Amino acid sequence: MAATGVVHGRFQIFHLDHLRYLLAAKKRCHHLVIGITNPDPTLTRTDAADAYRSLPEANPLTYFERYSVIRAVMLDSDLGPAEFSIVPFPINIPELYRFYLPLDAVFYLTIYDDWGKRKYEMFKSLGLNVEVLWIRPIEQKGISAREVRRRMVENEEWEHLVPPAAACVMKKMGIPERIANLKL
Repeated sequence: MAATGVVHGRFQIFHLDHLRYLLAAKKRCHHLVIGITNPDPTLTRTDAADAYRSLPEANPLTYFERYSVIRAVMLDSDLGPAEFSIVPFPINIPELYRFYLPLDAVFYLTIYDDWGKRKYEMFKSLGLNVEVLWIRPIEQKGISAREVRRRMVENEEWEHLVPPAAACVMKKMGIPERIANLKL
């Protein structure tokens, strides 16, 4: 078991498959560092492997909103505050990693598409210790945050796609109403 592991994602609506990913990584380490990518527009870059990820409409939640949701979900998942940290992760600016992340940790990721392959190659080229939790075809990716946001906009049921703690925090913060007013 690794001392420290790092996971990452935009988490632009934290859903049940995000939680599965984080908990799978946590089983492999004592302390899990959860990196929130695209933490703000100044630390967001476009990557040809998935240009949509950098668009403003794909990043409607602030870093603080995502931090608050993830923290509540992790605590609700019976993890103590000493078992995880949540940090910004400017994924497209590798020269900044050392300011946010423990570079001696195991970097856990999943691969579904070209973006996952791109991250794997990038992390390996930086000399990071990378462990792939699973490789699956895109058809098996499951829930997407984009679909959850679309459901909010279309006033369709969405709560069953997110952990209960995520729905609770997002409602308290007025996120579903704000998302519902966006043009996707």
